[in-house]
Amino acid sequence: MRVQFLGCGDAFGSGGRFNTCFHVSGGDGAFLIDCGASSMIAMRKFGVDPNGIASIFITHLHGDHFAGLPFFILDAQLVSRRAAPLTIAGPPGLEERLGVTMEALFPGSMAVERKFAVDIIELAPEERRVVNGVAVTPYRVRHACGAPPFALRLEAGGKVVTYSGDTEWTEALIPAARAADLFIAEAYFHDKKIRHHLDWQSLAPHLDAIGAKRLVLTHFSPDMLARLGELPAEAAEDGKVIELG
Repeated sequence: MRVQFLGCGDAFGSGGRFNTCFHVSGGDGAFLIDCGASSMIAMRKFGVDPNGIASIFITHLHGDHFAGLPFFILDAQLVSRRAAPLTIAGPPGLEERLGVTMEALFPGSMAVERKFAVDIIELAPEERRVVNGVAVTPYRVRHACGAPPFALRLEAGGKVVTYSGDTEWTEALIPAARAADLFIAEAYFHDKKIRHHLDWQSLAPHLDAIGAKRLVLTHFSPDMLARLGELPAEAAEDGKVIELG
């Protein structure tokens, strides 16, 4: 399994980083974890073929995590000439929010007939579901976004990747990431505690209980970016590639 961080920034482009979007590929094909507003730009920058992506898994319905979907769908229709179906899986409310967002950005785009199907799957907490060969289990976390926010545990090619999404500390992250081959965790601040977001000092005491084989931190504020040199953990960067052999 190959994981590439196409975007690992926060909502505000701190450090010049793209919005959240991770590209996962292997023997069974490729999928995205989140698709923030800048994700098409990141895919072009890093040479990712959008037509090779069968599924997109969304953690929550904030623009820096899901607002790249209208651009992805319209690129598939008008530029990349996609023919294969696309599956988008995420929290309850995804289908309605996607429709509203597409119509706000590109009026009339929802009514256009396309040469490929777009299948929307709304996931239920702690209900494991297989989507195009990828097993996904969502865990409800704590982040205000107008719909249930999830951490996602994804199983493909014999490997497990968990992404925390945006959340303050919650015990749900322990089963979500337990013994994962890769745990991608938000660490918005180093030690400052704010509602709805995770800081390194709140996460660190629970890492033994989680027992992930590899931890990569992401979604940094300017405060966190300035302190990465003193952090005893691996940090994400746009373009970074991890091979899970």
